[in-house]
Amino acid sequence: MNESALKNLQKLFGADAEGFKATDPEFDEYFGNFALDEVRNHKTLDGRALDDRTVLMTTLSVLIGCQGIDAYKAILPAALKNGVTPVEAKEIVYQAVDYCGLGRVLPFLDATNDALKAAGVELPLAPQSTTTPETRLQAGIDKQVTLFGERMRDFTTRGTEDRRSINVFLAGNCFGDVYTRGGLTDAEREMCTFCYLYAQGGCQSQATSHAVANLRCGNDRQFLIEVVLQNVPYLGYPRSLNGLAAIDEATERFAGMAATESFAKAEKKAKAAHEKAAKDEEHDKKGKKGKKAKKGKR
Repeated sequence: MNESALKNLQKLFGADAEGFKATDPEFDEYFGNFALDEVRNHKTLDGRALDDRTVLMTTLSVLIGCQGIDAYKAILPAALKNGVTPVEAKEIVYQAVDYCGLGRVLPFLDATNDALKAAGVELPLAPQSTTTPETRLQAGIDKQVTLFGERMRDFTTRGTEDRRSINVFLAGNCFGDVYTRGGLTDAEREMCTFCYLYAQGGCQSQATSHAVANLRCGNDRQFLIEVVLQNVPYLGYPRSLNGLAAIDEATERFAGMAATESFAKAEKKAKAAHEKAAKDEEHDKKGKKGKKAKKGKR
């Protein structure tokens, strides 16, 4: 393993870390150089490098998505030592339940609790909920509108009556219970959601929709591409390529949405200007009539 790769290995796992050198020296060399040097030191086209905390948050999310529990157990302690807080780690796991289900996330919740206890963190952590049973649904609808646009305002009433309940579940549970919690920003939550989705496979439509939401939150195309590239060593090429395809489609959708919104804004602005001009004209007419009336009285 080269000097740069070894430095990153020891930064993550401690000064005594040796990777797979003792049992698999050839694999240790080429995989270590690739994952910890070539990939980790990669930058976006405009020269941006993702910081350790961001990369580790995405890697934890990708590993949950692809069910990489052993790698997750190895990476989590490194994440906690390199900028990811206990609250952030827990929120990544909690949120994953909505996208992967408790059946698949439970081992990761157990592993997270074990890692936090080993690090001396007292459980349970401070509460992060911001909604109540009475406010969660409306808060969830508002969050959907923030992330996906005004078209989500009536989402809970769409579809046939016999399947409409899942829309209510999504709004109240996924977005009302979870997305409104503290600990992560909207942009960070969307980043993690995109990772769960493209990493588990079979969710291309949802991955694309959440890639659009990322773009709306300010996680731009180059950032999302870099997220995928940084996790190629943990996920492999097929699903990484699917993630990039979702970003491509989302970029096209977002451009169309932006153009539509710009047109709508321009149309609204033009309408407002027209209404103002009409009001001004009416005001001028009334002013002239008033002056004529005064002259008539004289």
